[in-house]
Amino acid sequence: MTDAIRIRALVIDDEPLARDMIREMLGGDSDVEIVAECANGREAVEAIRSLSPDLIFLDIQMPELGGFEVLESFEANQAAPYVIFATAYDQYAVRAFEVHAFDYLLKPFDEERFNIAWQRAKAQIKLDRTGERDRHILALLEELKAGPRYLERLVVKTGGRVFFLDVAEILCIEAEGNYVRVYDQTKHYLLRETISGLEEQLDPKQFLRMHRSAIVKIDKIKELQPWFHGEYRIILENGKQLTLSRNYRANLQDVVGNAL
Repeated sequence: MTDAIRIRALVIDDEPLARDMIREMLGGDSDVEIVAECANGREAVEAIRSLSPDLIFLDIQMPELGGFEVLESFEANQAAPYVIFATAYDQYAVRAFEVHAFDYLLKPFDEERFNIAWQRAKAQIKLDRTGERDRHILALLEELKAGPRYLERLVVKTGGRVFFLDVAEILCIEAEGNYVRVYDQTKHYLLRETISGLEEQLDPKQFLRMHRSAIVKIDKIKELQPWFHGEYRIILENGKQLTLSRNYRANLQDVVGNAL
């Protein structure tokens, strides 16, 4: 690339070491120019408006104004940059995909993972010569402002790997203190999340809180059996059994439309 068309990047992170790392990893690439660095979301909003970067590396959790709020501040007539999110928390990585960020980096990231995200963004920016991308991203941001979207995938770390579990594959979720255990047809995974926190992110039309320590996916219920003291046994497609407590029975009645 010539200087006239170098990619203009903005680095936004409240941690100086994180900004240093990104600057160092970009340092050997003559295709990019770091036009500014910001230590908080308010600085970022002003820098994006005044500098019009092609790409922003955006931390999600920052004082006063976080990464998602920075995106929501974009104006309708403002050219939207590509976004590579950085986050130390898996659940935020999932939401980064939900708002259609170009990519995300899960801290602590290494040079190999950073380079994958950077090279993908660079290749796309080189190809981008129309205004279609701006209109598409702005439409998605308007959708984000309209209200929260429910999770479509969970980020699962197991055996040194990170992968995505489609919520459509989930049978049930059980609480284990400040963790939850998520079950699909054949396996289960431990995630650092409270059951109440996860419940707020799931579509209530698909997932049912049936006990203070359990959630089930409604279309995975195979059978209901009357149990003791007004409770029910729920039998799932894979044979796993859970208890529907009396306190949550009304939730299921609302779903099935019949008195239990």
